Amino acid sequence: MTDQMNIVTTIEDLKAILGDRLSTGQSVRDLHSKGEGYASPVLPDAVAYPETTQEVSDILRICHQHKCPVVPFGVGSSLEGHVVPLRGGISLNMTRMNKVLDILPEDLNAVVQPGVTRTQLNEELRATGLMFTVDPGADATMGGMAATRASGTNTVRYGTMRENVLALEVVLADGTIIRTGSKARKSSAGYDLTHLMIGSEGTLGIITELTVRLFGQPETISAATCAFETIEDAVNSVIMAIQIGLPMARIELVDDVQIKAINAYNDAFDMPEKPHLFLEFHGSPAGVQEQVEMFQSITDDFGASDFQWASQTEDRNRLWAARHSAYYAAKGLRPGADGLVTDCCVPISKLSECIFGAKQAIAASGLISPVVGHVGDGNFHLQILIEPGNDAELKAAKDVANTVNQLALELGGTVTGEHGVGTGKLAYMQAEHGAAHAVMGTLKRALDPENILNPGKVVLLNA
Repeated sequence: MTDQMNIVTTIEDLKAILGDRLSTGQSVRDLHSKGEGYASPVLPDAVAYPETTQEVSDILRICHQHKCPVVPFGVGSSLEGHVVPLRGGISLNMTRMNKVLDILPEDLNAVVQPGVTRTQLNEELRATGLMFTVDPGADATMGGMAATRASGTNTVRYGTMRENVLALEVVLADGTIIRTGSKARKSSAGYDLTHLMIGSEGTLGIITELTVRLFGQPETISAATCAFETIEDAVNSVIMAIQIGLPMARIELVDDVQIKAINAYNDAFDMPEKPHLFLEFHGSPAGVQEQVEMFQSITDDFGASDFQWASQTEDRNRLWAARHSAYYAAKGLRPGADGLVTDCCVPISKLSECIFGAKQAIAASGLISPVVGHVGDGNFHLQILIEPGNDAELKAAKDVANTVNQLALELGGTVTGEHGVGTGKLAYMQAEHGAAHAVMGTLKRALDPENILNPGKVVLLNA
């Protein structure tokens, strides 16, 4: 924890500029002690609510002077302990910086503050015929999504936050305000600081403004589900579709355990308890029809059945609501259980092998864990259900996660495709990156020599 004298002085100095927007109340601190994941909570000493970039700069200048940790906080939907203030200090709640600053339809860009949520942005874009495409499921803030390099169901066609952020405004550890990138679609001018900040999880700077890419809303959208006898058949059909260049907008894998959970959670669903694909196609009416026919032809060769199509908006929304509620549906398989959620990502050719290994590890543990995944990316998730306070089950769940992480690395993949590092994946960084992990530490020391920005995440420093 931070030196108490420094904390008292820091809080006094911050009160002078924020007034009642600096809270030391127990309930507020409780809310900022953890995210959605299973990481143990740690109370911040205070919670700050900045409303401008200049206020963020002033906060960091003061915290840098007093060597007080600062941990940015959006809506707390992260899963790997990113927002846990491990060393106390200030939790920096960015949700009051929530304005859409500019929409540039001709350039297919928008400029937003970090507290804007993805659904808020798309509501404001509705009349323009444009959309922001990154959809991690949770209604996360744009700043948090950039900080964790979020992706989600649309990634196979539209890319992750890495591909969809053009420029940033960032406040560095000492309060310096910088701008990275531009509204241009490409540049060869200097180091790519924009993409250095994306995925840095608040350890290198605090994002205070984003310029993001937009896409035209498709003329026609068609969604569907279909069942397979095995996960291997489902994955192989996707590999074939990708190899022939079929432009799928979404392609999601849901295993038999998760289908059972969805059926129980939502009376509107009664799908066969088999592995399923959830998919969506975007384009012109003729283009979508052609894509649908090609996909059905491919999946016929892999024994697909029980196709259900949805073209009406309300039907598509119902379908994707089932996918997005997978977390809560899964918890219904074991009422009262906590979920240890983890993900990995492998080359798509290795996906069925990795999932098979994961399901073997789950079976050996005796625990319940549905599998869902962004199959077009080679990314999948486990939600391992454990009894709260049961240390043996927690250890068994962590052993499963470790087995999956190690297998992903052996198969040429990564221990996290989209959840990020936080504290949950920190132990695997050296194995995944080798000498490059030390380079990350060098960058961290250069930009945050006092180690005040989200300390204990991504890299470990002695400071």
